[in-house]
Amino acid sequence: MNLAVKFMRELKDRGNQYKLKGYRDKVELIRKRNLEAWDEKQLRAESLQLRKEAKSGTPLDELLVDAYALVCEAAKRTLGLKPYDVQIIAAIALHEGFLIEQHTGEGKTLSAVMPAYLNALTGEGVHVLTFNDYLASRDADWMGPIYRFLGLTVKSVQAGMSLSDKREAYAADITYVTAKEAGFDYLRDSIAMDEADIVHRPFHYVIVDEADSLLLDEARVPLVIAGEPGSSKSDGIHFAEVVKQLKQDEHYDFDEFKRNVYLNEAGAARVESLLGCGNLYESHNSHLLSSLNCALHAELLLRKDADYIVRDGKIELIDEYTGRVAENRHLPDGLQAALAAKEGLQPLAGGKILGTITLQHFLSLYPKICGMTATAQVSAMEFEAIYALQVVQIPPNRPNIRIDHPHRIYTHKEAKFKALVQEISSVHRTGRPILIGTSSVEESDMLAEALAVASVPCHVLNAKNDAKEAEIIAKAGEIGAVTVSTNMAGRGVDIRLGGGNPTQAEVAAKLGGLYVIGTHMHQSVRIDNQLRGRSGRQGDPGASVIFVSLEDELLLQFGIDKAIPPAYRNLRQDEALEEPVLRSKIDHIQRVIMGQNFDIHQELNCYSDMVEEQRRMLYKERLGILKGEMPMSPSEQRVRLYYIDKFWADHLAYVSYIREGIHLTSLVNRNPIAEFHAQIIQAYEQIEAKIERESANMLAKLRGSNDPGMWEKFGLRNPASTRTYIINDQYKEYLQNPSSWGPGTIIAFWIRKMLRPVFRWSKF
Repeated sequence: MNLAVKFMRELKDRGNQYKLKGYRDKVELIRKRNLEAWDEKQLRAESLQLRKEAKSGTPLDELLVDAYALVCEAAKRTLGLKPYDVQIIAAIALHEGFLIEQHTGEGKTLSAVMPAYLNALTGEGVHVLTFNDYLASRDADWMGPIYRFLGLTVKSVQAGMSLSDKREAYAADITYVTAKEAGFDYLRDSIAMDEADIVHRPFHYVIVDEADSLLLDEARVPLVIAGEPGSSKSDGIHFAEVVKQLKQDEHYDFDEFKRNVYLNEAGAARVESLLGCGNLYESHNSHLLSSLNCALHAELLLRKDADYIVRDGKIELIDEYTGRVAENRHLPDGLQAALAAKEGLQPLAGGKILGTITLQHFLSLYPKICGMTATAQVSAMEFEAIYALQVVQIPPNRPNIRIDHPHRIYTHKEAKFKALVQEISSVHRTGRPILIGTSSVEESDMLAEALAVASVPCHVLNAKNDAKEAEIIAKAGEIGAVTVSTNMAGRGVDIRLGGGNPTQAEVAAKLGGLYVIGTHMHQSVRIDNQLRGRSGRQGDPGASVIFVSLEDELLLQFGIDKAIPPAYRNLRQDEALEEPVLRSKIDHIQRVIMGQNFDIHQELNCYSDMVEEQRRMLYKERLGILKGEMPMSPSEQRVRLYYIDKFWADHLAYVSYIREGIHLTSLVNRNPIAEFHAQIIQAYEQIEAKIERESANMLAKLRGSNDPGMWEKFGLRNPASTRTYIINDQYKEYLQNPSSWGPGTIIAFWIRKMLRPVFRWSKF
């Protein structure tokens, strides 16, 4: 097996080198197009000519050399930037639809300008999807002079912008925007009652920054548009009190990997007694069972200051991949209410969901997609399986000389924590800057307290003080700086040695550069690599190490006791363990976890893929009506749009209801996914008849009137206000019966294979 893996890696590496050879040949041609002697008028005339050729149908591949040469010259004249050869190589790969792995500090922002310019020449628009609003605004402003010098328009989209400003931004040749805001705007377009209220134009070409985050970590995240919420009279407090009376092992058990918690026979009997509900598993008690499962999950699996914080009387979820507060994000309604009840807070009703789409499905709307990130290769199989995207590794402009030390493994948590404090104290005395990545808000605060006792001053960056992120990160590379952070420091961050001061940077480099310490191993190697990648920017010296204990939650959760030799199971010592067999076992566990998470995501896709196919069919009909492609009067148009929206919202509510309890079908040996599909297909097939019937009834009442006042009288309008938010759909996987994962994953593979042509995934 190891030989096979080694062979595949060597094969991929040869393929990567072959691609790079072809790209270097093109770079030579671009460099030969020396435009230094041209004046601005000549350069703009050349750009205009390229645009005419692109619009007349000349393949963009034939224009690439001339276009990239123009961008290189424009970048030098407007910003004083001369793209490195490796940046041009990255730009070629992006145009060809690859996912590029380009190291931190290598200039991905400038690399993206070349393919954005080339693909914008057709006039169909290009979107550059950024990590947050700040980067969308910054990159549009920073790179804007290049585009404008060459006669193209560039804008950024920000949350909260007016409809007209957004429409203008999306009409630009190049638009910088976050994936979430672009997705929310698409959802708003999907319920527009007037064509003039649509802000997007047809999608064309997209460049996804921090692609591993958007395409993998957040791909399953459903974006939601809903009516305004109201107060909820939840009985969650009652269920929370019931759960608090249950005892582990006596009343409930966890599954093998502690992803789920469920009642045992004694627990079910105890709950039935407390609720006075009779048999909890009878169909008429399904809502009670669902609420109880949510209460169990909230109480026993969701951890305060790790999975969420409570701030200003509100639950704020923490993104597990970034460590930041996940802005505007909610759990599924039942679980959100249960978590609020756990913390003694009053939940808000979610408001009727009018539309929803996952980021993965939204991104599949673009005919041509590419992406860039510093960490892609370890997840190359996932990118290819889900998006048919291949990874191209771009060599650094300067060799990476960072030293990545092997995991430092301890027998128990106390020994690891003691060693951490000693290591930080020792290195700090030299003045070398240190960045420590912790697993949670709670751990970052605890470590900061221990360092204070050890007389080591530090800055703490976590979800509780995220407003100070830019200020803290700007100082993280200074001499003597110690920064304790959650995953917030692991992505979208450029830490400069010496804080940008050349003299300090030289001293910091002589001390060994930024020293990155991880206090735990993540579920994905990719996330570990993101943290390591904060050090060693642009050929700077640096080092990284990850501290691990055999008592770490992740290792216990996934069976370290079964994986390690018996001699280590009860061993407790202060010194690190050096045996290579332990490192290989721990690496194996991490690979197993990554595989399991991929399988779970594939299975969850089976639930949303079918709903998305239904949405696209109905939305196509709706868009045709909105654009006047069908001879209908204004009143007929308004009525039909209204009932399409109404019955689609009803369908989504039904889908959510079915999802909440569908896993129970596995108790009677039926496949949950097959049952789910059967029920929602049957429900969807009834929508058209409902629309026809209700539309006919309403048109009879209107008697052909095209008076908007009459439409208002009969309620033919969208909600007066809407809100958009994000659902942490990953928690639905934990409310599923784990026994259904195996066969479901197999079914997921085949269903996605059948639906791939429908979503045009084969083009990625």
